[in-house]
Amino acid sequence: GSISYDEFIGVAYMLIKLQDSKSSEESPDATTTNANGEDNGDSSERASISMTRTAFTSQDEEQEEIPEELTDLPPDQQQAAIKKKAFYMLFMGTILVLYFSDPMVDVLSAIADRVNIGPFYVSFVLAPVASNASELIASQYYASKKTRKTISVALSALEGAACMNNTFCLSIFMGLIFFRGLAWQYSAETLAILLCQFVVGFFVQAPDMKYSRGALILTIFPLSIALVAGLEAIGID
Repeated sequence: GSISYDEFIGVAYMLIKLQDSKSSEESPDATTTNANGEDNGDSSERASISMTRTAFTSQDEEQEEIPEELTDLPPDQQQAAIKKKAFYMLFMGTILVLYFSDPMVDVLSAIADRVNIGPFYVSFVLAPVASNASELIASQYYASKKTRKTISVALSALEGAACMNNTFCLSIFMGLIFFRGLAWQYSAETLAILLCQFVVGFFVQAPDMKYSRGALILTIFPLSIALVAGLEAIGID
């Protein structure tokens, strides 16, 4: 394994502090023994190992971020205020989605007509950027802190968004087609989405993520567009 520069500095600092505390507590003339006749060096070694582990784990600990206007409130009132604000923002976000969804569909259709490209391809590229912008920004913010906890939060948010879009939203879309009796013309798109979901799900099972694996996952997006075009070219609508 490897450690970062910050982790190395943290371990070195904790070991120096431990050595200073030992020097101030020990007498200069002798070394004490415990009831079994063992040197206290064993206990100090165990303490050193414990302090080293603490130094490693402390690098990954994150302070909970609380809005400045809530810092003076008691913990129970802080939680109530945070939940109230969260529900308010969810409600306002839902209103904005309902208000702008129809105009957005019209804009995407107009773009497709002007550039003479199928509406699906325009929506496939632009719609996720608009609908999932919040997950992208939040994940980038958490990932920039470069700790195990925040990286886990970022990956969990992205995986959750992908699962919701490719399962819950897809099931709603299929339900609308079934109950309204619409013509089914989305076999190529559905197959591409399901295949991408299985491939990404396979890659994220790894215990760690590397740049090469991330770059490979990024290529799935343009490859999925090519897959849809290829399936449609061979007659799968």
